Amino acid sequence: MHLPIHPIMEQSFAIIDQEIGEHTFTPDEYAIVRRVIHSTADFDFTQLIQFSPEAIEAGINAIQNKTPIITDVGMVKQGVAGMVAKTFGNPLIAAVEQAPVALPGKTRTETGLIQCFEEYPDAIFTIGNAPTALLALCAKLPTSSIQPALVIGAPVGFISVLESKDMLAQTAVPQIRVESRKGGSPVAAAILNALIVLAWERERGKGE
Repeated sequence: MHLPIHPIMEQSFAIIDQEIGEHTFTPDEYAIVRRVIHSTADFDFTQLIQFSPEAIEAGINAIQNKTPIITDVGMVKQGVAGMVAKTFGNPLIAAVEQAPVALPGKTRTETGLIQCFEEYPDAIFTIGNAPTALLALCAKLPTSSIQPALVIGAPVGFISVLESKDMLAQTAVPQIRVESRKGGSPVAAAILNALIVLAWERERGKGE
């Protein structure tokens, strides 16, 4: 059973398909890239989104198993809440909302992310806004016996953004990463929503 697609989204996807033409993405990779382009109208993402081996499979399995989803900020959480509610109902937590007060020398999002990692180290972590949160997460990985199911690294901006993505790239954790300064909450939400659709269609396909 397929999730319904709004006619405007369907028309948009058709335009994206036409403009991209032939490509080397796998079908699952293309489903993610296309949804990001739909959210941004930016075809640069065909070059910027990087998938580690088995990252998509790891994300699909985690979503199907109702693994908690940790977002850095509320905007990413709100961007995926509807899709989560319609499908697997994974616990959905925004890190910044877990930290009313920041730890000394840290941002609230960074503080909340550390708290979430300590409670849910095997979660799906989706970073669309705060490079400090991604840096904090990556710093925890080498000493943790439990690793995240998937990290979506897509913070946007100028300060610490490239450094956070480079740090993520050096880890062995399953990851979908947006190179360059580009990214943002809509991009992170689009990646995760595309994964949820893939997980849902695969799960429903088993019963058909």
